[in-house]
Amino acid sequence: MTVLVVTGTGTEIGKTVSTAAIAATALARGRSVAVLKPAQTGVAEGEPGDAAEVARLAGAVTLLELARYPEPLAPATAARRAGRPPVRPHEVADAAGKLATEHDLVLVEGAGGLLVRFDETGATLADAARLLGAPVLVVAHAGLGTLNATTLTTEALRVRGLECPGVVIGSWPAAADLASRCNVADLPESSGVPLLGAVPQGAPALPPAEFRAQAPGWLAPRLDGTWEAARLAA
Repeated sequence: MTVLVVTGTGTEIGKTVSTAAIAATALARGRSVAVLKPAQTGVAEGEPGDAAEVARLAGAVTLLELARYPEPLAPATAARRAGRPPVRPHEVADAAGKLATEHDLVLVEGAGGLLVRFDETGATLADAARLLGAPVLVVAHAGLGTLNATTLTTEALRVRGLECPGVVIGSWPAAADLASRCNVADLPESSGVPLLGAVPQGAPALPPAEFRAQAPGWLAPRLDGTWEAARLAA
C-alpha cells in the first residue's frame, strides 16, 4: 500500500493514535512516511493539530494539512461558518498522489467518520479514496455498539467499490469488559474484514520513544506489525 486512507466509525475513536502507530511501525521498517490531514477542525491557527500529534508520537514523518477550520464541526459546516473554501476530493487525491511519488507510505487521516461532508456537494473522504484508488482502514471503538457502526462503515465502502483491508481498535481498555472481549471475535464476522490491531488505551501518553518501540506490537503483519488477535482475546 503506497497510500492508505484512515477513517473511523465516528469522532474521538482513536484515528490519530492509530495513524501514529502505523507511521511508527513503517518508520521502524525503514520506510519513508508522509501524513496528510485534508481538513483539520476544532484547532486554532498556530496550535498543533492531528498531523503534529502523529509526528510527535511516530517521529520523522512529512506532514501536510490542506485546510484548517477553528470550530469542532464537520469540515463542510466548519468551512462555511469560517467563510473559507472547503476541501475538495480532487485536492486530497492530488496532494496524496504527489506525496506518494516521494514517500514509501502516505497516510491520509480523515475527520470524523467516512461519510462526513467535505463540501456543499456532499463529497466525502470516500470520494477522495475512490479518486486515489486507495484502500481505507477503519478505526473502531472496542465496546458495546461497535459492531453496528463498524459494519455500516465497511458496507458503505463495499457499496462504493472501495477496498477495506481491515479494522483497528483505536483504544483497547486496560480492563476490557465482556462486550469488548466478545467483539474481538465478532467484529471480523460482522464487518466482513479482519481485525488488524488494537492500540492500548493511554498509548498517546507514553513517551514517544516508548510509543515507537511498542507500536509494532499493536498492529497485525498486514500493517507491518506482530500483533495477533488470538493473543488479545486471551
